Amino acid sequence: MIAIIASRPGGPDVLEVRDIDIPAPGPNQVVIRVAAAGLNRADIRQREGGHPPAPGVTETLGLEVSGEIVSVGENVASWKIGDSVCALLGGGGYAEYALAEDTHVLPIPRGMSVIDAGGIVEVAATVWSNVFRGTLPPAGSWILFHGGTSGIGSFGTQLAVALGFKVVTTCGSHEKVTASLGLGATLSIDYTTEDFAHELTTQGIVASRVLDHIGGPYIAQDISVLAHDGQIASIGNMSGEDAVIDPAALMRVRGSLSAASLRARSREDKAEILSDLLRTVWPLFESGDISPVTYKTFGLRDARDAHLLMESSAHIGKILLLP
Repeated sequence: MIAIIASRPGGPDVLEVRDIDIPAPGPNQVVIRVAAAGLNRADIRQREGGHPPAPGVTETLGLEVSGEIVSVGENVASWKIGDSVCALLGGGGYAEYALAEDTHVLPIPRGMSVIDAGGIVEVAATVWSNVFRGTLPPAGSWILFHGGTSGIGSFGTQLAVALGFKVVTTCGSHEKVTASLGLGATLSIDYTTEDFAHELTTQGIVASRVLDHIGGPYIAQDISVLAHDGQIASIGNMSGEDAVIDPAALMRVRGSLSAASLRARSREDKAEILSDLLRTVWPLFESGDISPVTYKTFGLRDARDAHLLMESSAHIGKILLLP
């Protein structure tokens, strides 16, 4: 089968098309014929050498897919050959076939196309586990998403609104601000022309939850607009800078700062997160309260172009690869 692998750490040009064996399922595993694979910033970090797969996991890139189950391993009771599914992977999504743990597979939400489903699992699991898992703030509280039109931001905004929260986002252009407001954000700030922390402070807005993938100086600004008992979840450091944190400022609001990688979670933890999604989030997809936002699709052999688009940040929503 065709698969995409980074031949060495570097830019998009290091992505290579290779012919490798179709994986065989072990116990509690299934093989999916891939219909679509979602791109994620973690894929870029892996390509650059900073986010390697766990030992024993394929070097083929890709953390989420949709498609049809074509084989099942021993002890798999929940799935059968022919099921249409989407799945969270440890790696291997940029391929014609992908191997998945049976507990990391979900049905495609009713009414959703198999293509759009290729881009929903990773963002849903990331947003849910970092923002909405556990005790929630009161309804009507503010939630801040940086990158409001990214895959994370476009999904997170819709979910927060569906759950009764108000959303503020940061975006990199007037077009993206408009798109974020269209997804349900109450306020969206163009960070190229405005300082988000100053704007929120001026308007008297404090955030009960913050999802931050920028890192660096943004973390101190997040703390400055954090509500009492608020939580900041750091899931990346696109700034490439070190964060300088004043612990006293965080203590004054009894705030917390966490850092997490979805890929680094245990098999059991991922399974629990996906179970939460099936119970709480999938009905919102099926009711139309949340919709997938697919920006563009590329052929699998055009993965370099897809990575260039993601690095440009010109997209709104998810970028998908189609075998």
